[in-house]
Amino acid sequence: MRETDPPPGPTEPEAIAEKPPLVPDRLFWTRRFSLTTRILAVNVLIVGLVLGGLFILDTYRKQLIAERFKLARSEVEIIANALAEAPSSEHAALLARIGAEQRLRLRTFDALGELQTDSFVVGEPAFRFVDPADETWVQDFARWMDKAVDFIVGAPPVEPYDPAIDERPAEKSEWPEVFVSEQAGQGAVMLRYAPDRTPVITAAAPYGAQGETLLTMRNAVDVTQSVRSARQTLLVLLALGILFSIQLSLFLARTIVQPLQLLSRAAGRVRLGRDREVVVPRLPERGDEIGMLARALSDMTGALRERIDAGEAFAADVSHELKNPLASLRSALDTLENVEDPDLRKQLTEIAQQDVRRIDRLITEIAEATRVDAELSRTTFEPVDLLSLARSVIGGRTMAARIGEELDLTFEVESAPIGATMILGDAARLERVIENLVDNAAGFSPHGGRIAIAFADLGDEIEMIVTDDGPGIPPEERDKVFQRFHSVRPEAAFGSHSGLGLAIARSIVVAHDGTLTIRDRADGKSGAVMVITLPALETKS
Repeated sequence: MRETDPPPGPTEPEAIAEKPPLVPDRLFWTRRFSLTTRILAVNVLIVGLVLGGLFILDTYRKQLIAERFKLARSEVEIIANALAEAPSSEHAALLARIGAEQRLRLRTFDALGELQTDSFVVGEPAFRFVDPADETWVQDFARWMDKAVDFIVGAPPVEPYDPAIDERPAEKSEWPEVFVSEQAGQGAVMLRYAPDRTPVITAAAPYGAQGETLLTMRNAVDVTQSVRSARQTLLVLLALGILFSIQLSLFLARTIVQPLQLLSRAAGRVRLGRDREVVVPRLPERGDEIGMLARALSDMTGALRERIDAGEAFAADVSHELKNPLASLRSALDTLENVEDPDLRKQLTEIAQQDVRRIDRLITEIAEATRVDAELSRTTFEPVDLLSLARSVIGGRTMAARIGEELDLTFEVESAPIGATMILGDAARLERVIENLVDNAAGFSPHGGRIAIAFADLGDEIEMIVTDDGPGIPPEERDKVFQRFHSVRPEAAFGSHSGLGLAIARSIVVAHDGTLTIRDRADGKSGAVMVITLPALETKS
């Protein structure tokens, strides 16, 4: 199984030339931010604009209401002081004048809680509440928007103002702020909503020595108008933001769809197989998921092309290897028909039988070589003791006993601590690896030679070392010996080996995440050292 140059066949595929991406991506964000982040950013942008605008509006409304509260408290205290200083006979005229000038409704209550004066009775009403039934759908929609915003921002509920209270002489017990002001001895302010959802701000303050109370009322329509005007401005900005978000989404879609279309077309050409050198764009400038997909597809295509080339090379190798024994068999059979000499006929028959055995061996090992990768990919690995496998191979192999008798070989397996040679793997396949290596070593060992199997614990890995006393392998040949059908055996061994043993062994070891390499003997003597390196079992002691 030592190798020479392999038979003619397809060469290994050339490295795929990396070409610049067909869709150049000069956007910094595609290298900096993932695709998920960008999609979320586009979608969150519009939601953030809406929620941000609503909370800004709510903050603006609260600021306006707070200013009106401050104004109402100041007004009620000033008017209460004016009433306390004015004669009782002038209270009605004073309230009517102040109410008309400040657009307020002013009421006074005596100590018993009965209404004394109402500026809307002694004078002209300074304002009137609007009946929602008389308004257009535009105002109805505006009120619906007011309620929606309050719900979204979680605004506390506000008590509605009942206009029916204005149709009768109300007592101060119907005004909680009056009671609060009397208890606190200072002004108290309260907010209600009129039927059209405009703020109704009332303020109460005690005055005089007889326990009278002043109640002021303002319909702060300007607050609602200011908030709704700001909301209209916000809606315009929001519409612009939506347009920007749509444009950004379309732009983002283009940066996603176009590369995917390129990759799809390249994958289609690979599937059809019409162009052998299909270049799948790697998009190296993209650091996002699209770039990762492009590079994964490119690598997969390269690996697929290598597999195809390897399959073609294998088919050519098989054809070449089968051609020689078939030609020899045909020649022997053709000659046999014309030969009368019994000895020569016997010799030709033996040649034919030898060729048949060689063909049978080739077909068997070719079938095994093609099944190794597929079967190992479906196999569930189990704990395996390499030391036990080696002892089983050496102790029970017919080949070892036969060669040992003929060549007077010595087989040795060095011991190792219990559990130190445990790995995860397929015991049957690993046993085949050991058989192939021992068979290879025995085939090149001289009479009286020694074949030794030893183990080395490297912590995370285990080495199994097979040493023989043969001629060794030159450094320049050490990679070639693992190629299929590579054999440099002497003429006496011609036809008894297929040249697939080491190739199969390496395939099995690689499938176990290991390596199979060749070293020189440490003692400087002639001979080959085959080293299998495999991951150690994590629970090994």
